[in-house]
Amino acid sequence: MTERDARLRAALEANGAVILNYFERRVGLDDAPDLLAEVMLVAWRRVRVIPEEAQQARMWLFGVARNVLLDHNRTERRRSRLANRLRAVTHVTETFTAPADQHFEVLDAVAQLPTDLRELVQLVHWDGFTIADAANHIGIRPSTARSRYQRAREQLRVALLSESLIAE
Repeated sequence: MTERDARLRAALEANGAVILNYFERRVGLDDAPDLLAEVMLVAWRRVRVIPEEAQQARMWLFGVARNVLLDHNRTERRRSRLANRLRAVTHVTETFTAPADQHFEVLDAVAQLPTDLRELVQLVHWDGFTIADAANHIGIRPSTARSRYQRAREQLRVALLSESLIAE
């Protein structure tokens, strides 16, 4: 086994499970393994640029994961637009949406956050990033991330408080 192979293997073994969790929380259990496989493929193709230091390798892999997720989301939006056009052409107007389970108030509240706030909350609380690391991951300054994080916390508090008042 070459040094590059060993570095790739170490990076994927150390981070594969957390990256899979990253995807599962964002796209569900069905698509997450495919997205992880895409990250592994990119890592294999670009093994020469994987940083040697473990934390830097983790951040690099999460950067790849984020790009894979962005590509996946673009593809899903295109599919959705195509399905809507097909519905319009075929005059099908009914769609099925499963009701939210009553035990998923927090997940529903997080899902309602604006995209930039939601991603920050998910990175900090679901993926274990510090606010500074999350800021670096999404390409913003740490001070901007801190203010966005406070705004997200306030929006979540209001959403969950209103949800609990409605339930009573």
